[in-house]
Amino acid sequence: MTTTLLARKDALPTARLRTSADAPLAPGQVRVRIDTFALTANNITYAAFGAAMSYWNFFPSGEEGWGVIPVWGFGTVVQSLNPGVAVGERLYGYFPMADQVVLQADRLKPDSFVDAAPHRAELHGVYNRYMRCSADPLYTADTEDVQALMRPLFMTSWLIDDFLAENKFFGADTVLLSSASSKTAYGTAFMLAQREGIEVIGLTSPGNKLFCESLGCYSRVVGYDELDQIPTDAACVYVDFAGNAAFRLEVHTRFVNLKFSSSIGGTHVEQLGGAKNLPGPKATLFFAPAQVKKRSEEWGAAELNRKLLEGWRDFTAQVTDEAAPWLVVDHHRGPEAVHAAYLEVLGGKSHPRVGHMLSMIKTA
Repeated sequence: MTTTLLARKDALPTARLRTSADAPLAPGQVRVRIDTFALTANNITYAAFGAAMSYWNFFPSGEEGWGVIPVWGFGTVVQSLNPGVAVGERLYGYFPMADQVVLQADRLKPDSFVDAAPHRAELHGVYNRYMRCSADPLYTADTEDVQALMRPLFMTSWLIDDFLAENKFFGADTVLLSSASSKTAYGTAFMLAQREGIEVIGLTSPGNKLFCESLGCYSRVVGYDELDQIPTDAACVYVDFAGNAAFRLEVHTRFVNLKFSSSIGGTHVEQLGGAKNLPGPKATLFFAPAQVKKRSEEWGAAELNRKLLEGWRDFTAQVTDEAAPWLVVDHHRGPEAVHAAYLEVLGGKSHPRVGHMLSMIKTA
């Protein structure tokens, strides 16, 4: 039997657990037990933009109006009808919020394979690739939690920094990051802090200011209600991790020298809105896989991976520093615990220092 968490696509707090019979494997398929997966604001973004950006299409629920939210995590092959994938293999990749999944393993390489299920053929390849942990340069067995929680987020952070630097920050010397306590935002700040001549301002709620300041990666931290501390003529770029339409309008209206505005995610689900009729530059959606494709073509995959690995190692060393860790992991086991953790993260009730690692499997 397979246990899956379903969420209403038009009402994300409405969620339920479903148990269904396992389908038999077809030739070439493998069944993967999903051992652990991360749940962050990033996954809420997948749900919030599920229809617009096809995130609901990766793991179709088969039920009208209900969706399965994708997550990043680790699994073990427990059954295989594919001669190139062995039972017992450890995998990292994009999974449903469930206790198992069936993948159509294809394009096998020593370090990875692709899920070639027909319904995923038109979806972006970054999400269809599963890494074989035994040959994955980023994998270490003792840091699986940090990898699941931070790896996809840091990749986005790294790519945002790369994109802005490539475009010479659009002539700006200040970068404003909303939702500054979120992992993708402070990963971006970590990278930007290494750029000379760039002031990185974290924008956050009053309750998260001390946390953001404690990280040390922001030039300064400003509350959402304290924009008047920043000059209106500051040559700035706005990177929106929150998706709060009213605040985006406030930023566009206040800063007369706003050079570029980019929307990354939607952590404030209840305040998501359009970006039409804004003063200043058009708000542009940043799609990380497009920057991956561009850099892979320009640099080659090996060089891109080398640069990412270098940044990843520096970042995780900071995040896991024993003296002052940026991240503390909280584990949740069992279907009911997964359901509860989902509602907690969706409601924005988690402390920003906490990273939630989940498993539908009740016992380790």
